[in-house]
Amino acid sequence: MKKIWSVRKHNVDEQKAKHIEEKFKVSEIVAKVLLEKGIENDNEIEKFFKPTRNDFFDPFEMPDMQKAIDRIVQAITKNEKIAIYGDYDVDGITSTTVLKRYFKDRGIEVGSYIPNRLDEGYGMNEEAVHKIADEGYNLIITVDTGITANKEVELAKKLGIDVIVTDHHEPGESIPECVAVVDCKRVDSTYPFRELCGCGVAFKLTQALSKTLDISENECLKYLDLVAVATISDIVPLESENRLIAQLGLMLLKQTKNEGLRAILKSCNLKKITAESISYIVAPRINACGRLGRQEVALELLLTDDPIVARKKIEEIEEYNKERQAIEQKIYEEALWEIAADPRYEKAKAIVVGKKNWHAGVIGIVSAKITEKYYKPSILIGFEDGIGHGSGRSIKGFDLHEAIIKCGKHLMTAGGHEMAIGCKIEQDEFEKFRDEFEAYADEKITDEMLAEEIEIDYEVDDNLFNVKNIEDLSLLEPYGAGNKKLLFVYKNLKVEAIKKLTEGKHLKLGLRSGNNYIDVIGFNMGSRADEYQIGDKIDVVGNLEINEYNGRKNAQILLKDLRKSIE
Repeated sequence: MKKIWSVRKHNVDEQKAKHIEEKFKVSEIVAKVLLEKGIENDNEIEKFFKPTRNDFFDPFEMPDMQKAIDRIVQAITKNEKIAIYGDYDVDGITSTTVLKRYFKDRGIEVGSYIPNRLDEGYGMNEEAVHKIADEGYNLIITVDTGITANKEVELAKKLGIDVIVTDHHEPGESIPECVAVVDCKRVDSTYPFRELCGCGVAFKLTQALSKTLDISENECLKYLDLVAVATISDIVPLESENRLIAQLGLMLLKQTKNEGLRAILKSCNLKKITAESISYIVAPRINACGRLGRQEVALELLLTDDPIVARKKIEEIEEYNKERQAIEQKIYEEALWEIAADPRYEKAKAIVVGKKNWHAGVIGIVSAKITEKYYKPSILIGFEDGIGHGSGRSIKGFDLHEAIIKCGKHLMTAGGHEMAIGCKIEQDEFEKFRDEFEAYADEKITDEMLAEEIEIDYEVDDNLFNVKNIEDLSLLEPYGAGNKKLLFVYKNLKVEAIKKLTEGKHLKLGLRSGNNYIDVIGFNMGSRADEYQIGDKIDVVGNLEINEYNGRKNAQILLKDLRKSIE
């Protein structure tokens, strides 16, 4: 697969950058990154480095927040039954946990309902609404869902249940007609930030309730560990209020009192709690429950105050995660075989592949891996009893949602956005859908789009590559969507050592530039060791980081790509 390296051009005020360097004692690159983010004055920079609880926006600026609070206060006063309706992923589970715990701390027991991903699918459904009505609930508060549940909200009203929607997804042409719709993505929203995750919106609800009921601010801030896990896991941009949530929440997470979170962190044996470790280690364990239709176990883990129960739950969840990994690996290997066995996939600019008994809760992860491997849009579909459930991932420049809508006559349902979709299809329609989708992709995708572009932030020189400058980069954390870890290129390095690690899976290089000896680690890149030999001059692209071992700190590069230097 061809890759294109491109180094971003920078246009910042050098005088302002110098001021930031000197005032805050940071490296030139940190100063320039701040300016490129539009963070220029000293107060803004101070907030960026050291956020406080005073930096949160007023929750009552969110649309319908006052209406939501008024109805909740009424429910509390009249001792009405309240149900939280959540989602089965990390964002939905943590959102439900935050509200249930907040109400419980007020002496109010509220119910909860999280749909089964495999049996019910995403969002509110009529059967669930009927069940909630049968149990005598007067008020439903949705979290991380509900913005498009017009039909289900209308049913709830007919059954005598009021609904408050709190969500962060894009609304449809119309929003549900209910007591309140608290969503920053409403077209009429004037809230200063529109990219909160579902748990972030639930947190703002607790802030507003605390203000109204004259409850100490600490009573909602103590859940920021959960809100941070959701914010990081849901891949919302770590900017503005999300960055604030992530920074304060990660600090709280290091001393969390939530027995469930403590059990997860202990089970994972994390050496360092960062946004990356949350994304790649903690979140998959919580998500594994929802993917396998056992969402209630994750909720029970985060709700328990008993360390013994928490330990038993995390043991159960670890087994689910292993099962999820095994299913994922099996589907991935089968998908690779299907692709290799059919010559159509080599010519096609998109990959659509389906097979019986592929697990609907896991194929989205596999689709992402297929797209990463071939750098083509991919849709994987698992069939059972003549019905297929599909999930897809895209590449830069190709609107996958638009594509499936264009081919929608072959689908039962379809939804998603530009980079990721979900769909449902009758098995008899699969071939027709694949042919039409491939034809559409062939028309829309150019050869240039199929060359993965690696966007490099800065070029490293020998003066930059040292422990102090690399440690300064940590001031830009937490990293995630909207605040990616910087990518650097270091050129004309002489190869002095080449090793394969973990039975040839990983690559370790020892490189030299002048007096600098550079350690380079390339995970899952062991196959590239044979492309180079001692004495070669190469260029490498990667993240700069510190490797600490036996009390010593060394600068190293986490490899993204490499190639021979152009003399």
